[in-house]
Amino acid sequence: APGTWPVIESGTHSVTSFYLLSALDLRWNADGGIERVPPEQAIFVQVFMRTFLVAAAVTLATLVLGFPLAYLIASVPKGLAAILIVAVLLPFWTSILVRTAAWTVLLQKFGLVNDLLLWLGVADDRLDLMYSRIGLIIAMTHIQLPFTLLPIYSVMRTIQPSQMKAAYSLGAKPFTAFRRVYLPQVFPGVMAGCLLTFILCLGYYITPALIGGASDQLISNFIASYVNVELNWEMAAALSFILLVFTLALFGIFARILGLDRLKLV
Repeated sequence: APGTWPVIESGTHSVTSFYLLSALDLRWNADGGIERVPPEQAIFVQVFMRTFLVAAAVTLATLVLGFPLAYLIASVPKGLAAILIVAVLLPFWTSILVRTAAWTVLLQKFGLVNDLLLWLGVADDRLDLMYSRIGLIIAMTHIQLPFTLLPIYSVMRTIQPSQMKAAYSLGAKPFTAFRRVYLPQVFPGVMAGCLLTFILCLGYYITPALIGGASDQLISNFIASYVNVELNWEMAAALSFILLVFTLALFGIFARILGLDRLKLV
């Protein structure tokens, strides 16, 4: 074909954009321009979108669970708070692989999670949670929960209860006092926890590989496949570079909005 050799030549230089374009479902055409690949060949943009959507869902789930739990730990006496913190950190004593393997047992069709859902009346029949998006999000949420909770807790423990009491004494309702007095002070910890969880979720490999289905594999799984199976290190490097650029851009946006000096990671 007339356009074959120009395309081959574009990918043989010492420095080339061939793989970077391929990682974005783009390619050089015979005229030297950039065009989209046919729809049946376009996979990477969809995988990147899936990765970001799963990371966002896990971040939201950890925030919904972690915020009230952090508030509880910050409100109880120090002795009980220490016990609860140890309980939160307990999963860190095992590797991600072990925790993921445990979830492969819990999420089975006749596993403990399905038994619990049936007992609570949430489900009428057993659900297929293994090799599904919802099962993947459940497992990742459990693994990532401490990364969201701890930054929030580190900020909450510095807030004096007298501030909320002062707001109540001035006539503020509980929700108004929470929104105008408590939440602005906790916000840096919330943003830091969400940022940390979201960025870590972008690089997940083991959990999607063991629990996610064929349509739930994230970008890290494709990178690992290109490195270990297909031995296409150039494509793996291009995908990794794009993921790194997206991650740095996200961190820059957070830093711009919040300011690095206000990010409370610990």
